[in-house]
Amino acid sequence: MSEVFEGYERQYCELSANLSRKCSSSGLLLDGEEKMQKISEVKAGLDDADVLIRKMDLEARSLQPSVKAVLLAKLREYKADLNKLKREVKKLSSGNQVSREELLESGMADGQAVSVDQRQRLAMSTERLNQSSDRIMESRRTMLETEELGVSILQDLHHQRDTLLHSHRKLHGVDDAIDKSKKILTAMSRRMSRNKLIVGSVIAALVLAIILILYFKLSHH
Repeated sequence: MSEVFEGYERQYCELSANLSRKCSSSGLLLDGEEKMQKISEVKAGLDDADVLIRKMDLEARSLQPSVKAVLLAKLREYKADLNKLKREVKKLSSGNQVSREELLESGMADGQAVSVDQRQRLAMSTERLNQSSDRIMESRRTMLETEELGVSILQDLHHQRDTLLHSHRKLHGVDDAIDKSKKILTAMSRRMSRNKLIVGSVIAALVLAIILILYFKLSHH
């Protein structure tokens, strides 16, 4: 089992349990603003959970086939649980939207209690709140995507580093082989020089012997 995968898995399980508790408490809240805040926190947590799922998927696919099959089966269960949690959050969001619409309709029906100017200010405030929430969620998604891209780049750099180290070891082995070849060639060159010297000495001795033999033969005549 990969330690990296186990680390992501622990983070995901803790996050999933925390989100489930928040969903349960959000369903029991009576105050609309508190409920909206809880739902926003849960949605942000769901984005984090998606990132952890993708990281686990990348890590699992980089492992041996036997281990990868087991981890991908786990991931399918985690994805199913996460999708179920997303559906629950969607139901809570829909219920909250219905409540807000009912409150607005009730306010419009009670024209004597709320003036037109107050309703307009309320609508503008609600719109600004929704826009701010959308911007925050978009910024968070961008940050998570950037983090995921950074993780992918680090993995690529790690693979490239391993490749460079492997190439360096190969070059070091080639250098050793070249040094050994140089030593062998140097030894052979020295041996050839000695052999040449010996052959030259033998030839010189033979020439000298022939000269001496010829001299003695000629002197006796």
